[in-house]
Amino acid sequence: MAQYVKKDDDRDEEEYSPFLGIEKGAVLQEARVFNDPQLDSRRCSQVITKLLYLLNQGETFTKVEATKVFFSVTKLFQSKDIGLRRMVYLIIKELSPSSDEVIIVTSSLMKDMNSKTDVYRANAIRVLCRITDGTLLTQIERYLKQAIVDKNPVVASAALVSGIHLLQTNPEIVKRWSNEVQEAVQSRAALVQFHALALLHQIRQNDRLAVSKLVTSLTRGTVRSPLAQCLLIRYTSQVIRESSMNNQSGDRPFYDYLEGCLRHKAEMVIFETARAITELTGVTSRELTPAITVLQLFLSSSKPVLRFAAVRTLNKVAMTHPMAVTSCNIDMESLISDQNRSIATLAITTLLKTGNESGVDRLMKQITNFMSDIADEFKIVVVDAIRSLCLKFPLKYRSLMNFLSNILREEGGFEYKKAIVDSIVILIRDIPDAKESGLLHLCEFIEDCEFTYLSTQILHFLGVEGPKTSDPSKYIRYIYNRVILENATVRASAVSTLAKFGAVVDSLKPRIFVLLRRCLYDNDDEVRDRATLYLNTLGGDGSVVETDKDVKDFLFGSLDIPLANLEASLKNYKNLLISVLYPRKSSLSRLQRKKTAGKKPTALGAPPAGPTSTVDAYEKLLSSIPEFSLFGKLFKSSTPVELTEAETEYAVNVVKHIFDKHVVFQYNCTNTIPEQLLENVVVVVDASEAEEFAEVATMPLKSLPYDTLGQTFVAFEKPEEVPAVGRFSNVLKFLVKEVDPSTGEAEEDGVEDEYQLEDSEIVAADYMLKVGVSNFRNAWESLGPDFERIDEYGLGPRESLSEAVNAVINLLGMQPCEGTEVVAANSRSHSCLLSGVYMGNVKVLVRLSFGVDSSKEVAMKLAVRSEDESVSDAIHEIVAN
Repeated sequence: MAQYVKKDDDRDEEEYSPFLGIEKGAVLQEARVFNDPQLDSRRCSQVITKLLYLLNQGETFTKVEATKVFFSVTKLFQSKDIGLRRMVYLIIKELSPSSDEVIIVTSSLMKDMNSKTDVYRANAIRVLCRITDGTLLTQIERYLKQAIVDKNPVVASAALVSGIHLLQTNPEIVKRWSNEVQEAVQSRAALVQFHALALLHQIRQNDRLAVSKLVTSLTRGTVRSPLAQCLLIRYTSQVIRESSMNNQSGDRPFYDYLEGCLRHKAEMVIFETARAITELTGVTSRELTPAITVLQLFLSSSKPVLRFAAVRTLNKVAMTHPMAVTSCNIDMESLISDQNRSIATLAITTLLKTGNESGVDRLMKQITNFMSDIADEFKIVVVDAIRSLCLKFPLKYRSLMNFLSNILREEGGFEYKKAIVDSIVILIRDIPDAKESGLLHLCEFIEDCEFTYLSTQILHFLGVEGPKTSDPSKYIRYIYNRVILENATVRASAVSTLAKFGAVVDSLKPRIFVLLRRCLYDNDDEVRDRATLYLNTLGGDGSVVETDKDVKDFLFGSLDIPLANLEASLKNYKNLLISVLYPRKSSLSRLQRKKTAGKKPTALGAPPAGPTSTVDAYEKLLSSIPEFSLFGKLFKSSTPVELTEAETEYAVNVVKHIFDKHVVFQYNCTNTIPEQLLENVVVVVDASEAEEFAEVATMPLKSLPYDTLGQTFVAFEKPEEVPAVGRFSNVLKFLVKEVDPSTGEAEEDGVEDEYQLEDSEIVAADYMLKVGVSNFRNAWESLGPDFERIDEYGLGPRESLSEAVNAVINLLGMQPCEGTEVVAANSRSHSCLLSGVYMGNVKVLVRLSFGVDSSKEVAMKLAVRSEDESVSDAIHEIVAN
């Protein structure tokens, strides 16, 4: 419900909402007014409005509360007030009564459906189709067929829209209405024709030939409604796309029809046609010309929505056919000063893509005045476009670089400033002549930069590129100012940058040594340590000698070993030093660890938690093992799965690593018995129930002391990019050696032992990465219907609809989008949106539609779109099996 804002001319007052402070309990008490002998229609409407507000805000009603309200509402059918009757229809739809309760209102709704009042008839049809199940639907099917061809357009539209919704749950019944829907397509009422065409296409959408015949018959001029015409244009472009895949001659069917629609009197039809033509696969300049012409006319329209639609479409065309859009440049230049900032931004970015070299300077002058009036998100789009333009016309780097440096000094957020800095860095790398001026612009920026990340990024880049310039000494002042004026992180980065200048430019070494010695008295440990390290590495005696190649490799080269392994080794070394130098402290730490031995580790073994993501840490760990380094890029690592009960002698969990042709099981093992040392620890895996897997490598764990986490690995080969599944039985085998508690030394002889672990499984969800999308609808449209697969499945009886939804989500292993995993209480139908990345880095989107009948049997419609036809089929196979 909307909030009403009351504002005074002189001063703004607080927002006022008529629903402020309402509570469910109080509203349920007010609902007793429905039972009054003398109904107050206005009062009843107000109470229903409050109930609808609570339901739409996510307030859940218990079964008893919902039933009580429902039965009270049914008494309002005796009122003749039209406004109250419409509110009754709304509340019944929202309450979604169960099958045994629906019977109470069925007779009243069917009576209204045959009423002489058209408003009653239309609303009764909507409600009946929303709350009814398949059994009752067959009883009212005859009335619905009559309603579709009713003379009143409101009634006909209500029946058609209800048919569109029912097609998701009862497709077989709706498909029997084809004759009536086809008759409705010929209706003179605009909305009826629009809804009828939409329903008819949905009925036939899985039959490519039927859709083609439908488009062929309707493109002969029988569609009068502009809305229906827009739908027909979309269906026509779909047929053109599908036919172009099979048509080798190059002729486009229906293109003449689209070109004819450009002369339609309705603006929405003209725009829809122009957009459809620009999105045709392999569209030529000749085919684009008429569409560009009408879009150019829209640029000078008095309606902002038309100007926005036209310039956005031209912006997309400019990415692939910039020369086709150049004829519109003069019109778009006038849009730079448009009051709507979105239109102005799109106009500028389009001009930057289509402009020529001679017009760059004039364009920059126009943009300068514009930049201060728009939000950061629009500024970032403009900056990206300017960077592309500079790379396109490198001779214009001076004016474009000056523009970027000017806006860099203006106010703005982190993302905006980062976009500018990244653009300048790219221009410096790709345009050699821009290096000197670009580095100076960055140096001036860090003088007043408020973002630590950007300062350190620029200092690092300055350390790499600055020494290669004609006069490196001019940058030293800017760098040392950071040591004096900035925080510890930036100071440490500045010290490293100074050292890089000293390593490359021998003539600057004495000055660099003086500055580094001053840094030895800094109040931050990191700064002092870096200064000490670089002075000793470069030779801090002040002599001007050439820097060794090893020192340059240390300063400028990359680290050859994974950071995770280095950190693990340093921790082990540190623990060893503590145990040797401070044996008493070591004993105390062992006692402290003993108290928390019941807590089982579930994190990574060697890769520690830190700024590196879990997947990156796993990938570095596996790539450091020679046997696994040739497996290729790691696709996914699962969360740890426990293979032992809590408080057992040995704690083991497994992480599954998925590659294209291999699966690696990482067993994280912990010894919880202080008097034992385990050696030659290995997990023996039986893959007899996983026939597609073949064991190729085993990496045993040499030693596992008390309360230490170690890893052993087992690798299997599988068919490439095939989602093979199977069950694996696991047995932990090891050599046990007794440990003397007084000395901590283990005996020489040991006893072989084994420990039975829980089974592990590779399931279909292991081949799917959970990756969300910010806007599901846009992502769905961008994938297109080319590889869309739709089918329906019966999920059998379930405790609740929520259980069925969660079961399918867990089966597919995908990421729910837009909160659709939450099922409303007492809901009889639900839609769920999922996204993910399938093995082979194939983007997948799924739409699920659930429905439950009175016997708790759940039916599901599954629609899949992906970048690969085989992946769409694979998702359906997962559900079917």
